[in-house]
Amino acid sequence: MKLIVQIPVLNEAESIARVLADIPRDIPGVDSVEVLIIDDGCTDDTIAVALAHGADHVVRHTSRKGLATAYQTGIDTALRLGADIIVNTDGDNQYPGYEIPRLIAPILSGQADMVIGDRQIEKNAHFPPLKKTLQVIGSGVVRWASGTNVPDTVSGFRALSREAALRTFVTSDFSYTVENLIQAGKRRLTIQTVPIATNPVRRASRLHTGNWNFIKRQASTIVRTYTAYEPLKTFTYIALPFLITGIIFLGRALYVYVMRQLVNNFPQDNAQSLAVGSTALILGFIIFLIGLLADRIGGTRRLIEEVLYRVRSQEIDDLAWRREVRTRLDQIEQKLAEERELRTEN
Repeated sequence: MKLIVQIPVLNEAESIARVLADIPRDIPGVDSVEVLIIDDGCTDDTIAVALAHGADHVVRHTSRKGLATAYQTGIDTALRLGADIIVNTDGDNQYPGYEIPRLIAPILSGQADMVIGDRQIEKNAHFPPLKKTLQVIGSGVVRWASGTNVPDTVSGFRALSREAALRTFVTSDFSYTVENLIQAGKRRLTIQTVPIATNPVRRASRLHTGNWNFIKRQASTIVRTYTAYEPLKTFTYIALPFLITGIIFLGRALYVYVMRQLVNNFPQDNAQSLAVGSTALILGFIIFLIGLLADRIGGTRRLIEEVLYRVRSQEIDDLAWRREVRTRLDQIEQKLAEERELRTEN
C-alpha cells in the first residue's frame, strides 16, 4: 500500500520545510509514504528547499497553470508512480500533516472513496466572521449541487483512493475543490469527512484577489459543472418560469375569449395576453428542447469519461506491471551476481 502526498506549490519557500517536516512517514496500514511536489511556476527556492527537506518527487510546469491544473497534474503523476492512496495538501502549512493518518483511515478500512478534511469553519478561530459566513453559504450551495453532505466543500485537504483518483478529471481553470466534489457526488462515490485542526496562514491567498473574486469564480465553476452533469434539470429550471408565464397568460386569453362568447360587449381584450402567452410558451419549449439536446450530449460525455477512465486504468496497470517486472529482474540479477561471487571465492 503506497501513499503519495501531493503538494501543489507556488513560491512557498518560507513554509514548505514545515509542511514536509509535519508529514508522517510511518503510518499503520501503509507500506510507504512518498511526497510529490507540483511546481506551478515557482520563481523562488521552493523546490530546492523541498528537496533538501525530504521531497521524493518533483513535477514542474513550464509556467504558472493555476491550482486546478496543478492538482490534476499531481493526480496523474501520483497514479503513474503507483499510488494506492493520494492525499492533497497545501504548501502554505494550513493543513497539519499529523492529521493525515486520520484522513486516510476511512479509505484504508474500505469505507470511503474520498475523504475531505473539515476545518470546522463556524468555530475556527483562524477565519474572520465574513469569511465564515461566505464559506457556510457557499458550502450549502455546493452540497445541493453535488448531492453530498460535506460541511467544508472547499477544503483542499482531501484523500482519494486509487479508484476515485482514476475518475478525477478537472476541467476548471480556477480551483479543483468544487468541481471535484460535484463530480464525485454525481458518480456516486462514497465521501466521508473528518474534522481537522488548522494552522494560521500568514500570507494572502494566491488563488484569488478577494472575497468577491472568489465568489464570482466559484459560482461560475458550480454552474458549469452542475450544468454538465444535470443539463436537463438545469434547462428545465430555466424553462419553467417561461412555461408558467405562458400558461397563465394563455389561460387569461382563453377566459376572455369564452366570456366574449357568453357576454355581449365584454369589456376586456385578449390580444396582449395571447401574444405574451404564446411568446413565453414558445421560449419555454425551446429552452426545454435545448435541455433535451444537452442531456444527450451529456450522455456522450459520460461515455467518453468512461473510456478515458478505462484507458487510464490500463495505462496505470501497465506501468505497475513494468515496475514489478523490473524489480524481479533486478532481484534475479542480484542473485546471479551473488552466486558468481560465491563461485569465484570457492
